[in-house]
Order: sequence, then C-alpha cells, then structure tokens
Amino acid sequence: MNVYDSSRMADVLAPHGYGMVESPDGADMVILNTCHIREKAAEKVYSELGRLRLRKQAREAIGEKMIIAVAGCVAQAEGEEIIRRADCVDMVFGPQTYHRLPEMIERANRAVGAKVVDTDFPAEDKFDFLPDHAVNPGVTAFLSVQEGCDKFCSFCVVPYTRGAEQSRPVAAIEAEAMRLVEAGAREITLLGQNVNAYHGVGPGGDEWGLGRLIERLAARGVQRIRYTTSHPRDMDDALIAAHRDVPQLMPYLHLPVQSGSDRILTMMNRKHDSDDYRRIVERIRDARPDIALSSDFIVGFPGETDRDFADTLRLISDIGFAQAYSFKYSPRPGTPAAAEDGHVPETVKEDRLATLQQLLRAQQSSFNEAFRGARMSVLFDRPGRRPGQLAGRTGYLQAVHAAAPTRLIGAVVDCDIVDIRPTSMEGVVDTDWQDQDGPDQDNLETRTHTERAIA
Repeated sequence: MNVYDSSRMADVLAPHGYGMVESPDGADMVILNTCHIREKAAEKVYSELGRLRLRKQAREAIGEKMIIAVAGCVAQAEGEEIIRRADCVDMVFGPQTYHRLPEMIERANRAVGAKVVDTDFPAEDKFDFLPDHAVNPGVTAFLSVQEGCDKFCSFCVVPYTRGAEQSRPVAAIEAEAMRLVEAGAREITLLGQNVNAYHGVGPGGDEWGLGRLIERLAARGVQRIRYTTSHPRDMDDALIAAHRDVPQLMPYLHLPVQSGSDRILTMMNRKHDSDDYRRIVERIRDARPDIALSSDFIVGFPGETDRDFADTLRLISDIGFAQAYSFKYSPRPGTPAAAEDGHVPETVKEDRLATLQQLLRAQQSSFNEAFRGARMSVLFDRPGRRPGQLAGRTGYLQAVHAAAPTRLIGAVVDCDIVDIRPTSMEGVVDTDWQDQDGPDQDNLETRTHTERAIA
C-alpha cells in the first residue's frame, strides 16, 4: 500500500516540477512514507530524521532549501509529536491527505520555520483529486481499491491510522487499471487493508464485491491479477468462484490467520476460529486445487500458553503453506492488546518464533521443490542480478531467474525449472521463445494456465 501511495504522491507532485531522484543528497524535498505495523516504527523514523537533518543543514549552509516531510501511518499516529521531537520536519500528513501535497508545500514555503500538520480524515475522497498516473508503473503495478478496516483486531493499529473501510467505485478502478495496462503493466495487484471486504458502487449503482470486480478487470484485458491483504471472514462465495473461473486470477492467496488457538483468536478479536479457517481453505482448494496459500502468524500474544502455541503448529501442519510471514508480538500504543496482562517473555517468544519458522521454511521448501523439472509460466519484469539474465515470478509468486534477452521483459514465458534455491528458482527459457520479438506478440497474450496441480 505504501509503495502505491508513494507512486501517487509522485504523480501529484509531477505537475509542480518535482521528479524522483535516487538519493536524498541534492533533493529539494524528502518524504518519509511510513508504516506503523512493524515494531519500533516510530523510532526508526526519528533515527532517519536525524540523518536527514544533517543534509538539510548542509543545504541551508549554501543557501538552498530542503523540505522534509513525514507521511503515512506513523505520521497519522504521531502528528504534532513529530514536529516537537524533530524540528527539521516541515510537513506531517496522514495517508488520506496526500492529494493536498501542493497546498501543504505552499504553506510550508510561506515563512521561515513554517510547519504543516494535516492528519485529518477528510470528507472528500482523495482518489477523486489524484491525477492520472504520471510515473511509468512498469510490468507489475499496484492499484488501491479499498482502504481502512472495520475489524478492530486487538493488536492492530490500522483502523486508527487508515480509518474505516472505504471502497472505490468500479468505474474509477477500471479506468485506472486500463491506464496502467496501456502504460505497460501486465500484472496488477489489487490493494486494500482488508481488500476482500471491497464493496464498491458498480456502473449501475448496485454494490459489487471483489470477485465481480476481478471478473470485470479480467474481461477488460488485465493479463495477471492478484489481491492482498484478505480477512477470512470476507472470503465470500463469489470471490471463491473467481478463483475457479477467472484464469487471469493467479493461484496464490495471502489469507492471514494469525494463530491456530481459538482462545487466542478470541482475544485477538479475529471473529473466526481455527475450524472456520480450515473450512474456508477447504472451499478454496475445492474451487482451485492448485492454489498456493500464504498467511501471517503472531507468536507470543499476551496470554499465549504452550498449548496455544501447539495449536498454531497443528494448524500449520494441517493446512500447509507455500509461504508465510511470522512475527513476535509487539505492543502497539493505543491498541487493546497493549493493555492486556500476561505478556510473554521475550526469550519464550524467540524460541516459539524459531520453532514456527522452522516448520514454515520446511513447508515452503517442500512446495518449491515440487516444481523442480517442471515447466512454468514466468512473467519477466526486470533485469536479473547478472548480465544477460532476467528476473520474474511464477503464478505462485515464486522468484525465477533465467538467461533471456531484455526484449522478453513484460512477457509471460515458458521456463523449465532446473534448480531450487532458498528464496528463488533458476529457470531455462524454452527455445521456442528465444526468437520472439517481445510482449506485444499475439502469442504473448494471457497465458495463465495451471502448470501443475498441487496435492
């Protein structure tokens, strides 16, 4: 989401003479776009601001100005506190107000030492005020369709920093998707803090869910579609059917469960239990047998016992994940869980996390190893690490590196997987593709067939 927001900030600023640079050195403005999900996020922001302050002072010493801004969820949560702790900051604004960047810059430039703080949740929808994309999205692109969350999980700051759930109209999403496709995007990931809670207004005034939106974008020619992040309670019949019926929807689903303990799930206010999750996964796999699952896990939630942790390990063993993200619980100020008793000692958290990650790594390794010698469709989206090499991803989001000409960037190419590494695969491009001219050829149209069914 922050990658998308940063791109849109660049779009907002482009008509006012700003362009992206590779380094803060020499920049007229530096924006730290922040996330509050990770541990010690605010402290990392202040540490970075200390380094930027020195650059700003160096610019001022030669009569040049540098604007420093803090955006995103840390900005939303900290507000005026950032200005108080870091006097080098000129602007602080939340994730719902960056469409007002030109106005903020003007206010910051009016007087020496002027400070701007804009962390309101505006009545207007920021998407109504954003310009068309000015920055080339590349082969893969993000597209926000929904923001905010109404679930109020007890450990999470999102409802407080991103606000209530809001869904963009279908027509606006469709128009943005078509601009991305025309600019060269072959794969679009639909974004939302709770993306499968999408309930946007359709062209006829009725309400559309995410499954119907995906069908529409596929029909309009989006070659590959993904979405993230989801909540189990919002995996409705139409979305599950889209996994079955829409070949452009990639066979990879990130569906966070957080814990396998029903007691902990209740304390987290997740509004589902472990068997609910198992049943949802069963329905999804019935619809799309080859689907790869990813999830999120928190270990050491306040009050978590050895038995609770064992329940999480059991769920992981029962489900089987191709990939997962796992973290030690860390309190977020202002969330209900932060005030709970029974915080788990750090040493216990570390031991549990190591055990959980060992199981998850074994499952990921087993999943990837099953593709050794297989032929897979790979969307090449960038140069590889070595000369003459391209990098891309399979439908299951696995990273693949292969020797290939640069003209195949943007193409979905058949590759034979010859080696499996911890975080990537090595592929060999099918010889039939070596003579292709590039991604505009007719035979490079949608090729999202199932490579292999996963038991």
